[in-house]
Amino acid sequence: MPFPIINSIATWVLKQRIHQIELFLKYPNEVQEELLMNLIRKSEDTELGKEKDFESIKNYKTFCERVPVSTYEELEPLIERTRKGEQNVFWAEPIKWFAKSSGTTNAKSKFIPVSDSALENCHYKGSKDLLCMYLNNNENSEMFLGKSLRLGGSSQIHENNNSSFGDLSAILIENMPMWAEFSSTPSNKISLMSEWETKLTAIINETKKENVTSFAGVPSWMLVLLNRILSETNHTSLFELWPNLEVYFHGGVNFEPYREQYQKILPNSDFKYYEIYNASEGFFAIQDLNYSNDLLLMLDYGIFYEFIPMDTFETPNQKVIPLTEVELFKNYAVVITTNSGLWRYLIGDTVRFTSLNPYRIRVTGRTKHHINVFGEELMVENADQAIAKTCSQLNCDVKDYTVAPIFMKNKEKGSHEWMIEFKKTPVDLALFAKVLDETLQSVNSDYEAKRYKNMTLNPLKINVARENLFYDWLKLKDKLGGQNKIPRLSNQRDYLEQLKEMQ
Repeated sequence: MPFPIINSIATWVLKQRIHQIELFLKYPNEVQEELLMNLIRKSEDTELGKEKDFESIKNYKTFCERVPVSTYEELEPLIERTRKGEQNVFWAEPIKWFAKSSGTTNAKSKFIPVSDSALENCHYKGSKDLLCMYLNNNENSEMFLGKSLRLGGSSQIHENNNSSFGDLSAILIENMPMWAEFSSTPSNKISLMSEWETKLTAIINETKKENVTSFAGVPSWMLVLLNRILSETNHTSLFELWPNLEVYFHGGVNFEPYREQYQKILPNSDFKYYEIYNASEGFFAIQDLNYSNDLLLMLDYGIFYEFIPMDTFETPNQKVIPLTEVELFKNYAVVITTNSGLWRYLIGDTVRFTSLNPYRIRVTGRTKHHINVFGEELMVENADQAIAKTCSQLNCDVKDYTVAPIFMKNKEKGSHEWMIEFKKTPVDLALFAKVLDETLQSVNSDYEAKRYKNMTLNPLKINVARENLFYDWLKLKDKLGGQNKIPRLSNQRDYLEQLKEMQ
């Protein structure tokens, strides 16, 4: 299919979606309420639906009374039964796909159900909407005159009795239409390679000959790939290799710590960055404006949203609220009910709302990846922001980092210990530590209060990681590439101690 035709088709799809997007922008709460009732009605005859008497649920209040908020571990017995071939357990459609998700460092994998409805009306719909919004904001785009360099997971599809599992990206590639592969690079065969380092070489060999106009992938791993490409082709700018580059679609980790490094290898102020928020459980939000840091919450993808204020999370006073009750700039844990049969599922992410009309969010971290040992309420967003500002001020670059508490011992106060791998090391490490500490205080008032005159927390401590420490750590855990991430913050010292042993 000629590329201009693809461009025309994409524009046509955009026009078809505009009025639907305008509908949930105008009536967001009504759209969500109707969606929830549709999910309940569809599941009345499932085993779970009969157990909870879905047939008699007529409103959100009754739904909350009947269905508890659940973690993966609590839903796992039902999911395992479906993986072994049982159907109509928690969702009316047959489920044959499971996205294997092991998070950052968990030894035990999760198998997230992915229904056909979720594939079509959530994951693929989100991908199409992302392109539509980009084209709507950039009418002169020639993105479809070239190819998109995609960097997905490193897993093949595995058969398991009557079901199949793999990375979500592998499932999406397996099921995507032919035209989508035609407009992407590398080929499906290379995209689905399991061994990361072999895959990296294969991607470079194939893509350096293509007319690449866009990228899509996790910032940390994409940066590894792009730097390797520059090294092997003896270029300093990616525009020397691919002059028609115009946009990078990214998600998975906060982009701020990597922004300056990308701007060095993509030195063009017109180059666009578009963020998405998706996971194995669903496609949730899309950056809908050029040069924005906010993501539009997509309300018609078969996902019903609820939120737990983080100041009540896992306390006796924990409360769960619908979209109608959220407030600006508060941190919330996200709870979802989906068209794959995840009922009031706690996905482990935290967000805050930057706009209520329309509903726009920023991802702030993970419910398990924060530090609150001393009441400092430090979120990943705070740490990423402080790292980015400190690097910009002191002309250095951070490749990866993790933070853990130093617990109080005897009369010694607590503090935070950082392990940082620099791409460009600061000239004065003591100054870097001082500026980082002060910047953290400026972005987090709770941390500032605990650091005031060293009353609760001593100054932070920094360990400079040897080159490739984090890479070697992930390799040891068989977690190179794809959606695998370094845990930025932890209330425990396990990750940090493992890294220190490998120094």
